[in-house]
Amino acid sequence: MARTNPGTGPLLEYVLDVLGGEICSGEMPVGSVFTLGDLSERFGISRTVAREVMRALEQLGLVASSRRVGLTVQPMAQWSVLDQAVIRWRLNSRQTREDQLRSLALLRTAIEPVAAREAARHATEAQRAELLEMADRLGRIGAAGRANTDDFLEVDVAFHSLILEASANEMIVALTESVVSVMRGRTEFGLQPARLSDKSVHHHLDLARAIADGDAGHAAELSRALLVEVDAQAY
Repeated sequence: MARTNPGTGPLLEYVLDVLGGEICSGEMPVGSVFTLGDLSERFGISRTVAREVMRALEQLGLVASSRRVGLTVQPMAQWSVLDQAVIRWRLNSRQTREDQLRSLALLRTAIEPVAAREAARHATEAQRAELLEMADRLGRIGAAGRANTDDFLEVDVAFHSLILEASANEMIVALTESVVSVMRGRTEFGLQPARLSDKSVHHHLDLARAIADGDAGHAAELSRALLVEVDAQAY
């Protein structure tokens, strides 16, 4: 029976979203096989749209196509796990959400202290001043018991994104969206506490000051300590 498009976007995006979610959640397990004909019948789409869906899934590494077999769901080792679509599909599933958040948090722990060290070395004067201002705002919002609000989240995202940007390393900057995903995910799924601990407030301020002062080693240490404190409050 064909599954109809609910009208929330282009048909291609809808079908891709459904299939991507099913694959990334494990609802459609590794080794599952389906054909273009299956897609056409299930979603009521043309073969042309089905082929576009196939190409998109292949580009993400979620499936491999074979003329004789069809489309075969691939193991996670083949997926483009840093792609924002794959991250979103895994976060949207109760089965994979916790694992995805932990994987992103671990990536963040590996990347952000290095970014903080490099930011202390390469940040512009404007970036240093902006980090200090944002750290102060985070402290005030968090102390008011609003650390689980969108207001706090947007400043926190801007603060940590600026640290990555100020590293002046294009490889680190390219990981910004992945770092942001874990921050947004914690707030969206209720894992962010309403009130920041005093330690977390001081870590934000001290980190901004270390970067502003050009103290690379201390900035890396403070970034690592801040992430440990954040994870301790969230999990």
